Amino acid sequence: MIEKVRGRIWRNGKLQDDFDIGSLSDCLEDGTTLAWADLVNPSHEALCQLADELSLNTWAVEDALADAERVKAINYPHHKFITVYAVDMHADPTQSTNGALHTHRISMFIKDNVLITVRLSDDFDMDLVTERWDTLDEHHHGIGALVHGLLDVVVDGHFDAVQSLDDSIEDIETLLFDDNKNSRDLQRRTYRVRKNLVKLRRVVLPMREVVALIQRNRLENHSNPALDANFTDLYDHVLRATEWTESLRDMVTTLFETNLSLQDARLNTVMKKLTGWAAIIAVPTAVTGFFGQNVKFPGFGTTFGLSLSVGIIVATVAILYFMFRSRDWL
Repeated sequence: MIEKVRGRIWRNGKLQDDFDIGSLSDCLEDGTTLAWADLVNPSHEALCQLADELSLNTWAVEDALADAERVKAINYPHHKFITVYAVDMHADPTQSTNGALHTHRISMFIKDNVLITVRLSDDFDMDLVTERWDTLDEHHHGIGALVHGLLDVVVDGHFDAVQSLDDSIEDIETLLFDDNKNSRDLQRRTYRVRKNLVKLRRVVLPMREVVALIQRNRLENHSNPALDANFTDLYDHVLRATEWTESLRDMVTTLFETNLSLQDARLNTVMKKLTGWAAIIAVPTAVTGFFGQNVKFPGFGTTFGLSLSVGIIVATVAILYFMFRSRDWL
C-alpha cells in the first residue's frame, strides 16, 4: 500500500493527463514518452512489486525504505539510484533565532525515460519541483531535465538554510560583546546553531559526489548537450554551498573560543575589582584595630586620636582608590 501517489506523463514534450502508476513499464518501451511517479511512504510490498515490474535493484529498494540512509548516488546495471535530502528551517516562536533544521529524504530511481521518487513523508513541498519543470522548453526536456530540476530545488533549499544559519551567527557575534546579555542564553543559541550546522553538513557535503557522478554519466552516455551548462551551474552551486557551510563551521568554532576568552576576561575584571575593594576595606579595619588597642598611645582617649585615625583612614583609602582607578582595577 502507498500512502500517496502522484505523477506526470509527457509525450513528445507535451504534458498529458492520463498518468497511471501501472503504466510505467509501458512508458519504458515508448521512446517518445517521459514519466515521473512520486511515491509517499510506500509499503515494502508495494515498492517491491513496482521494482519487479521495472527490474529495479533489490538493495536499492531496501535503501529507499531504510530509516536512515546517507546521501549517495549508485550506478546499477539497469538504472541509477540517488538519495538526497531537502532541508528547511522551522522558526521557533519562543526564540529570537531560528529553530531546528529539518531534513526530508528523497530517493530517486532513474531508468531510461522514467523517474521514480520515493519519500517517507509528505513534508517536502513537491509542488516547487513541478513548478520548476513547468518552465522547461522542448530543448531542455527529458529525464536529465527532470533530475536537474529536482536537484536544483534541493540545492536552493540548502542555500536558504546556510543563509539562515549565517544570519544567526552574525546575531550571536553582535551579542558576544553585550554585557547585559545572559551568557546562558548566548551559549544555548550557539549550541543550537552548531547542532543545526552539523546536521546540514551531513547532507550538503556529499552532494558534490552525487552531481559529479551524474555529470560523468551524462558525458559517457552522450546525453542532451543543451543541459550541460545547467548541470555545470548546479555543480557550482553545490560547491558554493559546501564552501559556505565549511566557513560557517570555522565561524562557530571561533564563536566558542571567543566566548570562552571573553568569559575569562570578565572573570579577571571581577577579580581585580574585588581585590581592589578588599584592599580598600582592609585599611579602615587595620587602622581601627591599631587605635583600638587596650594600651595608651599618643592621642589615647582624646579627640586628637579620633581625628588622627579618621584622617589616616580617609587619606589611605583615597590614595588606594585613585591608584586602583588609574590602573583600571575599579
